[in-house]
Amino acid sequence: MTSNSEQPDHRPEAEGIGISAVERETGIRRETLRIWERRYGFPQPGRDGAGERLYPASQVARLRLIKRLLDAGHRPGRVVLASEAQLQGWLSAPPPAPRRATAASARAGALSSELPGTDPGALPGTLPGALSAGDAGPLAKDIAECLVRLKRHDVDGLRQALTQALLRQGLAAAVTQLFAPLTVAVGDAWMRGELQVFEEHVFSESLQLVLRQALQSLPAPAAQPGPRVLLTTLPGESHVLGLLMAEALLCLEGCTCLSLGAQTPPEQIGPAVAAHRADVVALSFSAVLANRAVHEGLSRLRTLLPAAVEVWAGGSNRALASPGRPAGVRVLPGLVQISGEVGRWRAAHA
Repeated sequence: MTSNSEQPDHRPEAEGIGISAVERETGIRRETLRIWERRYGFPQPGRDGAGERLYPASQVARLRLIKRLLDAGHRPGRVVLASEAQLQGWLSAPPPAPRRATAASARAGALSSELPGTDPGALPGTLPGALSAGDAGPLAKDIAECLVRLKRHDVDGLRQALTQALLRQGLAAAVTQLFAPLTVAVGDAWMRGELQVFEEHVFSESLQLVLRQALQSLPAPAAQPGPRVLLTTLPGESHVLGLLMAEALLCLEGCTCLSLGAQTPPEQIGPAVAAHRADVVALSFSAVLANRAVHEGLSRLRTLLPAAVEVWAGGSNRALASPGRPAGVRVLPGLVQISGEVGRWRAAHA
């Protein structure tokens, strides 16, 4: 932390580039930029006429320096708030020595549940702090094993570990007690610079493969009491892991599910609902979309659907719990709420 006299000037300027362009220019994900803005007060973008973020050239240049330091092993909490002189000094200095850690935390990348934009309480089993040798229970060991395999680029071993956990625990327990908190842990490790972007993508693709294979192996229910659920995300939301985990739990409840994948325009969801006689549209939101985009997307979708078709929204995006959420949208704070929501729907439609 620097003194007030060393703090850089973060006052937003009138012109700049959008958040997608900044992501391409710097290699820093847009959700990370929003997280830093809330947590550290930097960057501080301006706004265009539509309220979208605009990042001035001076802040983009500083973000490039920060990314270079993160890649060299520095921590976000240290470099984001540093002065320009400190950033330049660290760039010319040797990389920081590895942090001391216990055997378990070294294996697990010092897992924590502070992945911004995610409510740790919404994910059962999320680890509240770094692993230590004394608290490495079954969940911690499974997460540690998966992270070790991921860091060693042992893709086959990672997929085998995920599959074995699924066979050992069953699909529902594996989703809520391992896959969800493991996803948080991988994102947190990326935030600390302990995983590269391609490694995070390897994890995402591996878990998607395991989940899809599990879904394909589920037997069709003898009776289909409903609801018929259409699953997708709105434009701008490309993350589908949460959607897949929700689909797995819905299928286990005996629901009939159809996934449209990611980024379906609201105008196309309505015809899909009609064609497949869906009772519910289930949407997943990560921290990527701004509050305004979430609220406007949900409001637009709600007006396009028949009143009898319910809209369920879940995920880590804070807009789901913020004022301005449109009426007629049911928010599921966590995966464990799915069973109760299905029971409520069936009771209402008995």
